[in-house]
Parts: sequence; C-alpha cells; structure tokens
Amino acid sequence: MPATTPADLLADALAITAPEDRGRLPVLSSSLDLGTRATAVTGAVLHATSHGVYDARLDGRPVTTSLLNPGWTVYEHRLQVQSFDVTELVRTGGDRVQLDVTLAGGWWRGDLGFSGSPANYGEDLAFLAALEVTFTDGTVEYLRTDESWTSSLGPIELANLYQGQREDRRLAPTEPEPVRIVEIERSTLIPQASPPITRHESVAPQRIWSSPSGRTLVDFGQNLVGFLRFSVSGPAGTEITLRHAEVLEDEELGTRPLRGAAATDRIVLAGDPAGETFEPTLTFHGFRYAEVTGWPGDLTEQDIEAVVVGSDIRPTGTFESSHAGVNQLISNAIWSQRGNFLAVPTDCPQRDERLGWTGDIAAFAATAAFQFDVADFLHAWLLDLRAETAASPERVVPFVVPDLLKLVPRAADAEPSPSTPTAIWGDAAVWVAEALWSAYGDLERLREEYPGIALHLRSVEKALSPSGLWDTGFQFGDWLDPDASPHDPAAAKADKGVVATACLVRSARFAAEAARLLGEDADAAHWQRLAEDTLAAFTRAYVHEDGTITSDCATVYALAIAFDLLEAADRESAGARLAELVRAHDYRVSTGFAGTPFVTWALSGTGHVEDAYRLLLEEQCPSWLYPVSMGATTIWERWDSMLPDGSINPGEMTSFNHYALGAVADWIYQVVLGIRPAEPGYRRVQVQPVPGPGLEWVRGALDSPVGRIEVAWDKRADGMVHLDVRIPDGIPAEIITPEGAVHQVTGGRHSY
Repeated sequence: MPATTPADLLADALAITAPEDRGRLPVLSSSLDLGTRATAVTGAVLHATSHGVYDARLDGRPVTTSLLNPGWTVYEHRLQVQSFDVTELVRTGGDRVQLDVTLAGGWWRGDLGFSGSPANYGEDLAFLAALEVTFTDGTVEYLRTDESWTSSLGPIELANLYQGQREDRRLAPTEPEPVRIVEIERSTLIPQASPPITRHESVAPQRIWSSPSGRTLVDFGQNLVGFLRFSVSGPAGTEITLRHAEVLEDEELGTRPLRGAAATDRIVLAGDPAGETFEPTLTFHGFRYAEVTGWPGDLTEQDIEAVVVGSDIRPTGTFESSHAGVNQLISNAIWSQRGNFLAVPTDCPQRDERLGWTGDIAAFAATAAFQFDVADFLHAWLLDLRAETAASPERVVPFVVPDLLKLVPRAADAEPSPSTPTAIWGDAAVWVAEALWSAYGDLERLREEYPGIALHLRSVEKALSPSGLWDTGFQFGDWLDPDASPHDPAAAKADKGVVATACLVRSARFAAEAARLLGEDADAAHWQRLAEDTLAAFTRAYVHEDGTITSDCATVYALAIAFDLLEAADRESAGARLAELVRAHDYRVSTGFAGTPFVTWALSGTGHVEDAYRLLLEEQCPSWLYPVSMGATTIWERWDSMLPDGSINPGEMTSFNHYALGAVADWIYQVVLGIRPAEPGYRRVQVQPVPGPGLEWVRGALDSPVGRIEVAWDKRADGMVHLDVRIPDGIPAEIITPEGAVHQVTGGRHSY
C-alpha cells in the first residue's frame, strides 16, 4: 500500500539542521542523480516541513509560490507537512537535480512576543523532507533528508518576522559542512490544513517625496501586509535600507507604534551590472509608508512596488452603497482581514506582537466568513485552539492561539496566561465555531470543533460563583471602551460580571445546539440547563425592576438584547434605554470589544433603525467613520489611534490595522444589505434588508456554499423602495420586504 500519512511519507527521512545556525542563514543541500532516466520521469512530489520556515529550490527555481512555509500551528501538537508537485522542475532539471533549502527562524525561533520578552519554541531549526520521483516503469526514487546532506551559509544575514531581512549579496557561500541530525516529533505531523501563504497582488507607489529631515518617503496609498520588491543596479557595497510604518507623524515615518519591531530590510549590492532583484520573502511587515535610504540615483514610482502577502483565502462578499464613507469602512474591514489572516488570525501585523488573540476573532468571525472563504483557515485554527486548551494545566482557552505567551519569560507588565477562563476571548472556542457552522453548515467539522467548545464551557462552570454568575477571575471585559484612559484599556463602563455572564448564556445555548446536532444528547441537556440557570442568575442579579441593567451603559443593553436575555417588556425598555444612551452620546460610539459587534443589531432589532444608522454614519470621534475621515484604509485598534491633530494616540498599544472594531460589517451585510442564512450553509436563504436614513441605495453579493446570492435596493422619489434579489437555482428563500411582506421563493431573480 502506498504511504498516505505525513508520518509515513517522511518515515525514512531525518530532520536536519546546520552545524551552527545562528548568524547567516543556512542553506541545506543535496542532489538526486537521475542519469539517463531523467526523460522517463512521470511525477515528482516534494513532501516537506520544518521547525522554522523554509524556502526550497530545485536547481535554483522555487518549488512553490507559497511563502513562510509551513506556516504557524501549535507546533507541539500539529506540524503541517506540505506536498508540492515538482514534476516539471525535475523533468527539466537535467541528469542531476539539486535541492537547496534556506532555513529561517519564522515563528519557531523568532524571538517573538512583546513587552520586551522574546519567546521561542526551541533552539534548533530543522528541516524534514522527501523528494519522491516516479518513473514510467512504476519505480520510485527518493531524495530524503539525512546525514548525507551538506550545509553552507548563504548571503542572508538576518531574517526575522519583527526585525526584517538583511542580505549582503557580496558574501560568497561558505564551504559545505556536514549537517546535524535533530529531532522532530513524528506524532505531530499532519497534512497541510491551513491555506498556504501567498502573494496576492502588488501595489505601486502613489507618491515619493522628501520629508522635512531629508528622508525619502514612499506612500503606497493603502495600509497593507507584505514587503517591498525592486530591481536595481548599483556599485558593489551599496546598502539600501527600507523602513516601514503604517502612518506618518510630524511628516516623518511614525514608528513608535511598532514598539520593539524594527521592521527594517537591508540589501548590500554585489555590483552586478545586469541588476539585482530584492524580495525579502522570509519576513513581512504591516505598512503604508516606507522610508528608503541608500538608493543609487533618484527613486521613481517605476522602481519599487509593495507585494501584498497573506493566507490564500478566496474573496466571497461584495458591498457597495451610495455612501462613500461606508464603502471605505467595508474596504477597511476587508483589508484588515487580508492583512491579519496570515497563517493564523492575528490581532495586528506590524508591531512586536502579531499573535492569534482569541478575543479579536471572536468578535470578527461572522464578518470574516462573509468577506472571504475562511472555512479551512478558521477550522484549522480552531483545532489548534482545541489542542492548546486540552494541553494547558487548567484546560482553559489561552488568550492567544498558538499560545506563544506560555513561552514568554514574564515581564512585569505582561498579561499572564490564563488560569481561569475569560469571556469573549475564551468564548472564541464557541463563537468562531458558531460562525463557521452558520456560514458553511459542515457537520463533520463542527464535530471536530465540539471538544474545544466543551472544554471551554467546563472551565467556565468551575469558575462560576455560588450565585451562578460568571463574576470571578480575570476579565478583559468591554476592552478599549472609548471613555477609558489610553493607558488603561480595561477600564470600561460595563460591569465585567454582566458582560461575562451574558456571554456564557450565548455560548451555552450554541453548545446545546451543537451537541443535539452531533447526537450528544446528555451534553445537549447539560448545556441547555447551564444556559437556563445562567440566564436566571443574570436576571436576578443584573436586571432591575425599573428595567435597567447593572452599569447602565450601551454595552450591557446591546448584549442583553442581541443575546436574547430579556423578557418582552424588559427587551422593549432596554431597547429604549439603549437608544437614549446612544442619543445622549451624540451618536458617537461608547462601546468596546464586547459591545461594538452588537450595538447596531440591538438598536435595529428593537425598532430603533434610525438610531442604528445615525450611529453607523457618525464621523466625529469615536465612531466607525472617524478613521475614514482621517484617511484610514484599514480598521484601527483604537477609535482614536490617531488624534484629530494628526498625532498618534499616546497609549503604548496603538495599531492601525486591527479588525475587531470592524465587526459592525456583519450587521451591514445582514441587515443593511439583508443577506442572512436561514439555515446553516445557506441551504435556505433569508433576504431582509432594512433601509434607513443616510443610504439611498445598496447592492452586494455573497458567493455562498450553495451559489451566488445578490441583493440590491434603492429608494425612489415617491418614497418607495425597489428591491432586486437573485437566489441560486433550487435554493429556497424567504424574502421579507422593507414594509414587512413575506415572499417564499425558490431560486431565480425577484423584484419588489
């Protein structure tokens, strides 16, 4: 029987590394002598993985267009093995094919972390591979990593995700040395599960100029994630330095938000008269602006480009409206997702962090699943979450997945790994799975994700106080409440117990639904009781006789309404109070991570549609459109990451590419545009647009698992709204027009 598992494919290979792999990056090499059989090759596949990231080339040609292979997973439990079809490279390589592999630290040994505390999985980098070549007679030859390989040092002196890449083209390869054999735990090997990291597009400069200090600055017009690429000719020894940043401050590169990340690439030219191309593919940066020094001659727009890099996820959603600001807001949410969906769903792509913070994706998962096909990407991440949670001493969902923080030598100001569960952040185990189930309806994948759901809820049950409330342990709460000090992002108006207990009801309800679907009847009954008991405790403790909810702020009403925690009378009064609070804040946002994804849902769901639209369309800070008015091209971490005077927020934690606060896009897609799944995976569709003031027309589409759904509406001079809908053939749909008429249809185009 042919080998089918990654462990089988690499069973006879040995993991190898350089004798000393600090300093210049090692290049590991070997060759396969095909002789006269080169013309008889019918197939060739390279199976490979690494501790660190690798760049593999056959006879100098890349074996794949993907980058930063094999990506980032929970290395202790899940290490991806990639398989690349290299048939044409082998066929055209002559009698002997040479395989060269450059190894870099990547996420394995990248000195990652933040607050000045680097973290690494291990000291040794490692490469494990087998080149499998099949011939016309059915025989197979292998080139496997083993002690026969050699190691030399190439021209790359540094490749670090935070610090950048440095290359000296004058450096000749060192003499080959024997490789060193190291260990990779074979039980961790899995087939590639997450989409590969690829180049998506290139972006040309919009402007090149000199700053007040005389520095050459380049504006690419879009905050993006990737690196710069150029070809240049210059004398040997010419050093070109590229620094990156998201914003300008005082007309210079604004690097303070990068904290400890240098985000700097350098190349020293060899002096090749034919020119030299530079593309630092072993790192990445989050940037809109670059500072270029050392360029020979005058730098022009034709000389340099930005390459956009991220995991290979397919765009699925579109949206356009009569309001340019809303259109830009949606564009910002899309670009933030593209930049932060790189190997794992990160919080930010630019500073010394770039971690898979669970709270951010818990807030954003539903939006993410409309904008792109994230079925594989987020499912793979949830399996990592499950593995990290099961392996933790307290079986608590970590703050970040993969849990790099457990490797960080503790700094005084660093958040510890959790010993008790945290709402929203821990609820990612449930909410991300819920978003994937709603968007794709894949029961087998839900089955794989369910143990992570159960682990989270069991940890929460242990943390509840005797009253049944989740008011114990550390909580982020309504993180980044705009009324909090920039130096104290956890100082929110919303009571943390109210937030956490509300989140538990939502999570327990979905856990009960998932258990029923999976035939886990005892679990289903258990989670249903937990939901009911928690709701009763919430009502007793936090919902008062006058209809107010403890801490009486927008977030607590938004959660209570959106999570359906209130009786009809209390729901009505909560909606009225929420609308009153929104008006009292002059339609400026007053919610943080907890409330922001749900506040417009709560307003429109209780009949306050005009208030929801006015909240969406407000441009004064804090608001969704304030960053747009300031020229943002991605979602900011803080409502005021940049202050109105153009200075950067003084808080240490300030990013200009953080998707969490863009979660309002889910409401825009489902309520403003009106495309909703009536059943998981859109097996039945509901179209229910809710027009409001400030938008004259809207159109958009979703490439769902059952086909393309299209919706467009526009307001007419006579006060009527014209609605056009297209449903995939054979798919049942319920279309609810703005005046409330309900139409049951199956497939086709429909106008009302």
